[in-house]
Amino acid sequence: MAKFIAQLIVAGSQIVGRAFARALKQEIEASQEAARRLGQTNTRAERVANNKVGLSLDEAKQILNVSQLDPEEIEKQYKHLFAVNEKTRGGTIYIQSKVVRAKERIDLELQNLAQSMGQDQSASADKGKDEHMKQDKT
Repeated sequence: MAKFIAQLIVAGSQIVGRAFARALKQEIEASQEAARRLGQTNTRAERVANNKVGLSLDEAKQILNVSQLDPEEIEKQYKHLFAVNEKTRGGTIYIQSKVVRAKERIDLELQNLAQSMGQDQSASADKGKDEHMKQDKT
């Protein structure tokens, strides 16, 4: 009798384990398909920034109601939305925190853009120096 119960438990756990593995595989495939459908070609820096703050760049733009990465417009919208949603004015801490996170996410994107522009400029400057050196040698 004990042998039969043990076999039943083993068989049941194998069935449940296979079902769980199949469901996990389907979930991974579905999330990959959803990412492909959205056309997300995020760079590593974008994915890191999204994970760090918990918002995508598009979500942050929607929260702050900006369409372009203009630092002055972003700051203006941030100050306005933060002030309007103060608890003393009937706002909520939740919305204020969303506004703060959106600003942090956009600031990270601006930093990434500045760093990539700095690398592009230094690379072109190095290239120009190399070409100048070649001309001097000839």
